[in-house]
Amino acid sequence: MNSNEQIIEEFYAAFADGNPETMTSCYHPEIVFEDPAFGKLHGKDASDMWHMLIERAKGNLEIEFSNIKADANKGSAEWIATYNFSKTNRKVVNKIKASFEFKDGLIIKHTDYFDFYNWSKQALGTTGILLGWSSFLHKKVQNQALESLRKYQKKNP
Repeated sequence: MNSNEQIIEEFYAAFADGNPETMTSCYHPEIVFEDPAFGKLHGKDASDMWHMLIERAKGNLEIEFSNIKADANKGSAEWIATYNFSKTNRKVVNKIKASFEFKDGLIIKHTDYFDFYNWSKQALGTTGILLGWSSFLHKKVQNQALESLRKYQKKNP
């Protein structure tokens, strides 16, 4: 296992242990994170997101990860998050593909890809089934996710 594969392994092992401090120590200060739920986050926003998500899960989060691959510049992994969505308390099993870029031995870019429609059906029930395909719902979820992050940051400066 090379050093970039090790940093991805360390990131997900910390996630599985509910340890956001170790997770975010794997990130370069100039990290750019992107996924369908939050959109694009930079620097401290990306770190704060992991802290918020782990805190909200209250120990009810299961992380499985596999297929970690990396070379000197880029990497990838697959992971599954099982949790109850905080707004509806509905169980979600989200299968995610992640891509990474590295700088100075740390993750500088982290992009998670998942099927938003499949996620929304699980997290939102009927609303997700009816509107999960729409850009309207996608944008609404992103706006709510960012609003939650801002509220978290105000309470945890």
